[in-house]
Amino acid sequence: MADFTLPNTEEGELFRKKSLREGVFELLHQRIVAGKYSPGEWLRQEEISSQLGVSQTPVREALDLLVSVGLAERVPYRGVRVPEWSAEEIVDAYILRLLLESAAARMAALNITPERSEILRQIVEKTRGLITLEDMSQQRQLNRRFHSYIAELSENFLLIKIYQMTSNLFPDWRLYEYMFRHPELLEKDLRREYSEHEAICEAIVARQPDKAARCAVIHIRNLRPELVNYLGISEALLAEKEDQIAPLLSVGA
Repeated sequence: MADFTLPNTEEGELFRKKSLREGVFELLHQRIVAGKYSPGEWLRQEEISSQLGVSQTPVREALDLLVSVGLAERVPYRGVRVPEWSAEEIVDAYILRLLLESAAARMAALNITPERSEILRQIVEKTRGLITLEDMSQQRQLNRRFHSYIAELSENFLLIKIYQMTSNLFPDWRLYEYMFRHPELLEKDLRREYSEHEAICEAIVARQPDKAARCAVIHIRNLRPELVNYLGISEALLAEKEDQIAPLLSVGA
């Protein structure tokens, strides 16, 4: 179990400035991304409550939030733990994200309105300059919001549901965890991510469905080297699975 003593540190100050639920969520979120909890480790509600000196209600609500954003999973009759996915599950989620992200971006470009364009641009703009370790929690939440909002713009109920399930299975938090432990990679990767989000956004706003789909595929494909280098996923397996769906993407290499 991680140590939750809260001295007069930046982490402790962050906790004290938030509502109890938000404070616990932010603290656990940051610790998971920083690798202070290992994949498969249990998040014990009673222990966290005792160590933070708060009631179990905000801890339970914070754990629910972690589950909703894919940073934790609830196991029936056992509790909540940090997810631990197999290499095969990660590859399956990557492939499905390629298909869903390209379809969602294409449909979003066809359905976009001026009001929704402004919301999408605001989400992207909020991530500009979020490139430090201290920004990781906020950056990751905005990243998730960007992709989920594009899925919402598809106006396809089942696509939205399937995307939510897929994104919960895709361990992007593990990629952030690796960057947290290797800060020399952080700025370059996050600046690239911002640039790619901006390109997807502008294609959607310009109502260019083919370009939006192409930019979305490029963005997800750029995660492939990170899966290989950061998580040790087989390059050959990723390439094999991606080749199987290449004709469905119809956006070129």
